[in-house]
Amino acid sequence: MKIIFKVILTLWLCYASNLAFSQATQMPQKAKSDTLKLKEVVISAQRKFIQQKTDRTVINVSALISTAGTSVLEILTLAPGVSVDQNGTITMKGKQGVMVLIDDKLSYLSGADLEAYLRSLSSDIVQEIELMTNPPAKYDASGNAGVINIKTKKQQVKGFNIGVNLSLRQTKVAATNNSMDMNFRKGKVNVFGNFAYTIRNGYADVNIYRQYKDEVGNPLNSFNQDTHFQRRGYGFLATAGADYFASEHTTFGIAVKGLSRYPENLSTSIGHISNSAGAVISTITSENHEKGNFKNGGLNLNYRRTFDNKGAELSGSLDYLNYTTLNNQNFSAQSYDIAPLSLVHDSLFGHLPSGINIYAGKMDFSQTLATGWKLESGIKSSYTNSDNLAEYFNVVAQAEIPDYEKTNHFKYQESINAGYLNLNKDFKRLNIQAGLRIEQTSAKGHQFGNIQRPDSAFQRNYLNLFPTFYALYKIDSTAMHQVKFNYGRRIDRPYYQDLNPFISPLDKFTYYVGNPYLKPSFSDNFELSYIFKNRLTMSTHYSSSHDAVNETIEIANGNYYSRPGNIGNVQVYGISVDGNYAPTRWLSLQLNGELSNIKSKSDFYTGTLNTSGYFTYLQALIQLSAGKGWSGQLDGNYQSRQTNAQFLTAAKGRLNAALAKKISASLQLKISVSDILYTNINKGTINNLKNTEATYKNLGDTRVGILSVSMRFGKAVKGQRRHDAGSADTEQGRVKN
Repeated sequence: MKIIFKVILTLWLCYASNLAFSQATQMPQKAKSDTLKLKEVVISAQRKFIQQKTDRTVINVSALISTAGTSVLEILTLAPGVSVDQNGTITMKGKQGVMVLIDDKLSYLSGADLEAYLRSLSSDIVQEIELMTNPPAKYDASGNAGVINIKTKKQQVKGFNIGVNLSLRQTKVAATNNSMDMNFRKGKVNVFGNFAYTIRNGYADVNIYRQYKDEVGNPLNSFNQDTHFQRRGYGFLATAGADYFASEHTTFGIAVKGLSRYPENLSTSIGHISNSAGAVISTITSENHEKGNFKNGGLNLNYRRTFDNKGAELSGSLDYLNYTTLNNQNFSAQSYDIAPLSLVHDSLFGHLPSGINIYAGKMDFSQTLATGWKLESGIKSSYTNSDNLAEYFNVVAQAEIPDYEKTNHFKYQESINAGYLNLNKDFKRLNIQAGLRIEQTSAKGHQFGNIQRPDSAFQRNYLNLFPTFYALYKIDSTAMHQVKFNYGRRIDRPYYQDLNPFISPLDKFTYYVGNPYLKPSFSDNFELSYIFKNRLTMSTHYSSSHDAVNETIEIANGNYYSRPGNIGNVQVYGISVDGNYAPTRWLSLQLNGELSNIKSKSDFYTGTLNTSGYFTYLQALIQLSAGKGWSGQLDGNYQSRQTNAQFLTAAKGRLNAALAKKISASLQLKISVSDILYTNINKGTINNLKNTEATYKNLGDTRVGILSVSMRFGKAVKGQRRHDAGSADTEQGRVKN
């Protein structure tokens, strides 16, 4: 494999350097000063809210009537087919595994942390949002659900500018997200940076119920438990960088980042075990206190060189990233049995440090050929090394005794080498784009043993091809009617932490467990769309995933184990309709509807898992502009009952409202309330459990009031460089925060 990639690398570098040298030497001489000055002609038109391109759907945020005071996250939830749940998980067309990029660069965060980060960013920085269910070959093949790319605005005039965003978040408890950004350009140097400070304060009330049965289905004991979660903490984020414009065609850049978070989580629970007649025979109380820190540092070096006005460009970047995590866990449980009368107390202490280092580099070259085809090509290589230690001790009479069943030391190494080629051309009414990406992966993991558990190790090497194809056909010359088709093959590699075979207790009978035997998941995705006036889009989509990764639940010896696992095959197919309409300048309407089916089939703990179910998703948005800087918004969504592998999720929805006032060009105020009716509640049933029925209900802090203030001082910078994706963009997305 290494020889193959050395040959590919050598050929690619020779080809790119030859084209670059050819363009540089053939560059026309500067024209003489005898030129005819023409008066400037300005053509202005309002941008459409949704634009369909060959390989993506573009949401033009500037076309919205009112975005003053909103956040990037709120704009993202307005995109058709995109939803964000109360845990910060982003789905697109009903599928998880979405990669979120900002200016083609991964956002570093995931889950609730990504949600908080996007909520802290002002909508004023966003120009458009790109939705790619099948991203081109230029993008890493990771992300079975596709890519969401948030593109920020280009600044207009030179000078110094600084922005401040303050927000207060109120549920039953208060929290805050505050950020500041700055930019300054003088001569050939541009300096930029931002700083954020966040106070986290959240809660959740979770109820779980389990009914145990004998082999013939008769009820035995049942377990009913209520748990209250308190999530607190604070964090700092700082980034700084500089661009040096060596010439009109050459730019060098450097960027550094530091992130420190100090989370503290406390869960208290009380559970009752009842006999088949419903009488309580045992009571269990537990407390789980976790306190730790998460630190991330990163360095990026980048380079860009343009050669002519036809788009010939060579760019490259080098990245180093380090993640360090320390989590200390104190767990205690007390069991009181009625007959025979007994009281048992358990205490467990866990010390869980981990570290991840990522090294990556990439180069990209693009060129418009004489035949009209646009050629894009590139190479990338990354190396990841993670070291995870879990030390657990049973506390007996204030003495710590090692618990070798839960203690482990796990190391994981992974290298990925990739190359791609992409071609694109317009044929009047027809646009065609085709690409091919090749990725070679080598991975090995080693779980160190102890006096009770032996060593174990695994090694994987695989080479995969990821083709993509897109076609957009304009049925008439005015592009009133268009048809679009796309296909792409994708891969989902596991989160690094999920490969660590840790065991973390939630209560005396519930454990979270890692899985070192997780395999990557591959999917083939197809989509066919009809577009009318760029206002109405009707689509049908189909995807088939092999070894899809999903949460799995197993009951063993009365204990409940939650771990990530590979589901044999998952198929998703459905239809969707997206429409937008603006009857007046002060009123804008948007509607998105989707009907999909998820079908899962796999070998499972209890035999064969074979589930299938339809679900609907509806989303509506109304925006009003009342003049004098006032604007309002009312939106909501509804998701019907959904079957996905082992889980049957109940229907849920939410209604949101917002009011904004633009006081001046540099000052905006906004107040908003989400989930007004408190209906965005996660609850459902867990199936395919051995001789067990289980249900859950999670009441989170989804009803939220937010007051935000956005201020900006100074002038923006003309020609501010938009940074490309770093070479470690995908690897960062596989780090849980």
